[in-house]
Amino acid sequence: MKPSVLAGFIFGILVAASVWFVPLSGLPSAAQHCLALSLLAVIWWASNVTHPGYTSVLLLGGYVLLKVAPGNVVFGLWTTPIIYLVVGGYLIAAAVRDSGLGERIAFWYSSRYLSNYRSIIVSAYLLGFLLSFLIPHPWPRCFLIMSVMLMIIKTAGIPRADAANIGLAVFAASCPTSAILLTGDSVINTIAVGMSGVELSWLGWLWQMGVPAIVATLLTLGLQLKLYKPTQEVQVDREHFRAKLAAKGPLSGDEWKCLLWVGLAVVLWATDSLHHIHPGWIALMVCVGLSLPKLGGVLNAKSWNDVPIATLFFLTAALAIGKVGAYTGMNEWLATTLLPDQLPHNPFVLAALITLVAIVVHMILGSVLAVMGIIIPTFLVLSSGADVNPLVIALMVYMVLTIHYLLPFHHMNMLVGASGGVGTYTDRHVLRIGLPLTLVTFIVTVGVMVPWWMVTGLL
Repeated sequence: MKPSVLAGFIFGILVAASVWFVPLSGLPSAAQHCLALSLLAVIWWASNVTHPGYTSVLLLGGYVLLKVAPGNVVFGLWTTPIIYLVVGGYLIAAAVRDSGLGERIAFWYSSRYLSNYRSIIVSAYLLGFLLSFLIPHPWPRCFLIMSVMLMIIKTAGIPRADAANIGLAVFAASCPTSAILLTGDSVINTIAVGMSGVELSWLGWLWQMGVPAIVATLLTLGLQLKLYKPTQEVQVDREHFRAKLAAKGPLSGDEWKCLLWVGLAVVLWATDSLHHIHPGWIALMVCVGLSLPKLGGVLNAKSWNDVPIATLFFLTAALAIGKVGAYTGMNEWLATTLLPDQLPHNPFVLAALITLVAIVVHMILGSVLAVMGIIIPTFLVLSSGADVNPLVIALMVYMVLTIHYLLPFHHMNMLVGASGGVGTYTDRHVLRIGLPLTLVTFIVTVGVMVPWWMVTGLL
């Protein structure tokens, strides 16, 4: 066991025990126990004491077995369509991958638009956005794009240092581009909306978040091009990708079926304000269609292996922190203890305060979902008496946590990309872009989101 892991294991227990037994003024017993268990889970998540799925099960079981909250509150996520959008997102991603459609799109794009190092970096961002229409989760999108980038790295003889920069671009791009569409990240995006308690359609998300997310994408891309220069000129062999594309032949039956079903999903997602069917139910029904004989056949029994049960428990636990915190009174106590008595009336000052608090807590705890589960409910309690739309709080905290990180463990997208292999980047690579991203985050929230939301009427 690594010393840091052992330290996190012991520290989490000590913190939980202290909070559980030491009297805290104004904090009800159930809320105190909720805080103790929540801090234990967050510390263990941040220090990788055990797999996040096991820590999540411990937290959820602790809430129920120790009678902190009833099961319908603890496992409330499973009674909403949000969790089923997550499940559907993984299955749709498997269909796009297994049908060969995603690879075909990547080959087609590479054969036409890649030429040098700059175009490779730009393509990592553009492909990340384009594929988000088909694959509602950033990890499989990144893996697909990275498989193409690895071909480029190999055929063009790109040095390891430049390969690391390209790998960084693929996964760094997934952070801001995932915020453009509601289904850009079927996990975090939908949970952020769920925490607000306000319904937001697919087009509604695009209207409120599209402009800020596009600006965040362009600013992150600008940092990437400015900070990571190639060590030598890169020439991409487009003929290599044309040959790969030609070898695939015309669209296969599975590719056509996948294209039609996923296209139907995109149309229904975009018109959910008309038919009022939640994107989660649409995703599940499309998955059923992709499994039907003759009409589908792309998904099968093995496709369910692509739905990570540990991730679903992690999402349930991260959301349960806020739900149980509200049920026990923990959120209200945190709001009155840690934050000012009232939120600033000036929207620019409010945005700066939310951004600062979210960044500080995120840098300490690391987990995006865990921080969302604490910060969003806490600010919502404080804003309950003010004339502030809950979406403003939820979406602004979400944006901060989505686009800002210093080290890989601060964002799962970045951590997944740093897991090994050719094109792998290091903590040093991430920190180099993470530091200026702090300023970018304030620019996006204070300088873009506030003025844009004044135009849209959210503020």
